[in-house]
Amino acid sequence: MTAIDLGGFAGKFAGDDDPWGTFSNRDEAVKRRAILHALGPGPIGRVLELASGNGSNSAAIAPRALRLDATEGTAEGTRLTAAAIARYPRARASALALPAAFPRGVYDAVVVAELLYYLSERDMARVAVDVAAALRRGGRLVLAHHRIDFYDFAQHAGGIQARFLRQTGRHWHVRRVRARRRWQVCVATCTG
Repeated sequence: MTAIDLGGFAGKFAGDDDPWGTFSNRDEAVKRRAILHALGPGPIGRVLELASGNGSNSAAIAPRALRLDATEGTAEGTRLTAAAIARYPRARASALALPAAFPRGVYDAVVVAELLYYLSERDMARVAVDVAAALRRGGRLVLAHHRIDFYDFAQHAGGIQARFLRQTGRHWHVRRVRARRRWQVCVATCTG
């Protein structure tokens, strides 16, 4: 595997606003519905979305959030996310290359989708600790990731969500919301 970097993602977004078909692909729509189900019906207070890409999930999350901070590591993706959530005045897109400090200190829910295997083990460990510190007790952590490897991952997909949760240093109650052969969506709440 040869890991893609932020420059690679920027290039994909510069060439195509939807390089993975996240707005149009039926399987992506099923995954998005699972993410929304994991979040709950709302309204949800403060929601943090990491690596928002082109904003396809952000646009679905925004109506349920009293405040959405959709973060993206590339300028191109941040622009696309801002356009996707423009009609939601309490949603904001901001550039954030991980690991880095989050826009706010505390969140009621955090969504991490299609991100973890693009991070090095070291960077993922730092993001895990940061997410655990930012998620309020009883808040929801939604994880949505592939279960199979792709050529541009920095880490193997198998077990990535469980590894991430272990790296937080916290105890979690985890429930699988939806799984397909290629991906799964889980929701975790911190128990201590």
